Amino acid sequence: MSCPNCVEGFVLPGEPSGRIEDAFLGAYLAPNPSAEPESQTQPTNHALIFLTDGFGLPLNNCKLLADRFALALKCDVWVPDYFAGKPLIPVDELRFPDRAGVKMTIMDWVKFILFTGIPSLPAFIRSRPSVADKRIISFIELVKEKKSYTKIGMIGYCYGGSAAIRFAGTGYIDSAVICHPGSFSISQVDVIRVPTSWACAEEDVFFPQELRLKAEASLAARKETQNYAEYEFQDYPGTAHGFAARPNINLPEIKEAHEKAFEQAVQWFLKTICP
Repeated sequence: MSCPNCVEGFVLPGEPSGRIEDAFLGAYLAPNPSAEPESQTQPTNHALIFLTDGFGLPLNNCKLLADRFALALKCDVWVPDYFAGKPLIPVDELRFPDRAGVKMTIMDWVKFILFTGIPSLPAFIRSRPSVADKRIISFIELVKEKKSYTKIGMIGYCYGGSAAIRFAGTGYIDSAVICHPGSFSISQVDVIRVPTSWACAEEDVFFPQELRLKAEASLAARKETQNYAEYEFQDYPGTAHGFAARPNINLPEIKEAHEKAFEQAVQWFLKTICP
């Protein structure tokens, strides 16, 4: 499900430069800038799929980050509407971000359950993992049918991070970056088959240190086997769940962590899916 930390954060400044593609199930496309009509450059053969947190497409953060990834990686970046137009959490529920060391009070939890948790239950049921994954698969199959991509990376934040873990254990993608994921099981990590890079918050109710160590141990245990998949984990001190997707950039340490997590993803995809 969710928690108070998952509905906290800031809106990043700026306006998206991409577009909604109705022919691709309403996904947002941040196109490869060098392959737009005015450019003579041919489209690249790699693309990135960006899985949002629970706010979905209505929160511009995902679109702004997709635009930046398109520019940095020189490829198309797609943000599918895998909540089918009904995100888990309304944008007007966005709150100020948490930081490591800031604890939720009992009253915070009560307010969250009454005013956000219970009203969001229908949305979570409509987009439970089994349903959301089918939408993502439909989108990937459509993109592969209509485009000539030979390599596809995936980056996921929070709820999308959990989905990225699941898809890293399938044949649909070639590489994944997982940013402060939501709930997942170690059995899902055990079957990961593509390179993964993990951006980890210092304090994360869904991805606590104990689970982070178990996930890394699962991947490390395969180093000498046929099933080994390259991986890395990077920890960001002072951060809490959500810092890579919806940071308070007025806090220098959080802004720095946010930028470093973005660069971590860029370098990972340059190494694993770009020519």
